[in-house]
Amino acid sequence: MIALDALRTSLAGARPGDAPPGDYQMLRQRVERAGLLERRPGYYGLKIGLTIAGLLLGWAAFFLVGNAWATLAVAALLAFLSTQVVFLGHDAGHRQISGSRRVNRLVGLVAGNALTGLSFGWWVPKHNAHHAFPNQAGRDPDIGGGLTAFAVSPEAGQCGSLGSRVRSRTQGWIFVGVLMLQGVGLHVTSVQSVLRGKRRETLADGLLLAANAAVYLGIVFWVLSPLKALLFIAVQQGLFGLYLGSTFAPNHKGMPVLERETTLPFLLRQVGTARNVVGGRFTTLIYGGLNFQIEHHLFPAMPRPNLARAQPIVEAFCAEHRLPYRKARPIASYRQAVRGASLLGGAVLQAG
Repeated sequence: MIALDALRTSLAGARPGDAPPGDYQMLRQRVERAGLLERRPGYYGLKIGLTIAGLLLGWAAFFLVGNAWATLAVAALLAFLSTQVVFLGHDAGHRQISGSRRVNRLVGLVAGNALTGLSFGWWVPKHNAHHAFPNQAGRDPDIGGGLTAFAVSPEAGQCGSLGSRVRSRTQGWIFVGVLMLQGVGLHVTSVQSVLRGKRRETLADGLLLAANAAVYLGIVFWVLSPLKALLFIAVQQGLFGLYLGSTFAPNHKGMPVLERETTLPFLLRQVGTARNVVGGRFTTLIYGGLNFQIEHHLFPAMPRPNLARAQPIVEAFCAEHRLPYRKARPIASYRQAVRGASLLGGAVLQAG
């Protein structure tokens, strides 16, 4: 466990006139007065249209290039475009897109199951549990053992066995390898969730996943030779996992990990376990808005384009009440995530 000294210091250092660390409503009122919790249907209508159009153009490029080695460059492009589609599914899962549950579910099923082969029905409850107990051992499903779980700490390599020192020196490469495996891992977990599922919605989940797999594999093996097809799938799925994981991993890895029985006010729990990634509009595009991880955790239903406007309000509030507010530039955030990651694995699409 990472020590909670910083969080405890925040509680102990509060001044008499400060709002209690748990007074989330005071912050929420400021955000509401700024109109930042209102839906943005125009933005999402345009965003959905452009994102799906980009994905279709990517597949048009695949057919245009055909059975040539240049198709591997198209695989990299499709990895990027597919991740952008997944971001839409994430927003739908948090009901950022519409006030209608049916509309959000429809967008989520299309973005997840139909277009990227990831189960929306499996991901939503798992991700909600992460938001309820971020970085809390035994409660946050995004931390703990998994297919590719391993432990990394700032102290690794400074003492201990030869194996631990070697792992410390190579953990950056291990980190990359884990993320590249996550693309395939998420597809496998999606299928397993459907096979185990007993919900009424599971049938739609399963049919859309099957259709996605049939169309995807059918197209790839129809256009490409077997060798090129396998390489295309490996490149696309590997880079898809790497890109997706690279947008989620910096948000919580290396931040305090809470013991199972730890109790903290909602505001302090969310602010104290998350980290923002500093950058402009390009960074927001690349991260799908999840560079504003603190604001997203405090207001999960806040539409993506409003997060940037909420950021200075939240940071100022934290400064007023001596609450921790962590942020770092992209490269620094990855260094902190790799050095301080604990039990990495199973923490890609679920995180964020």
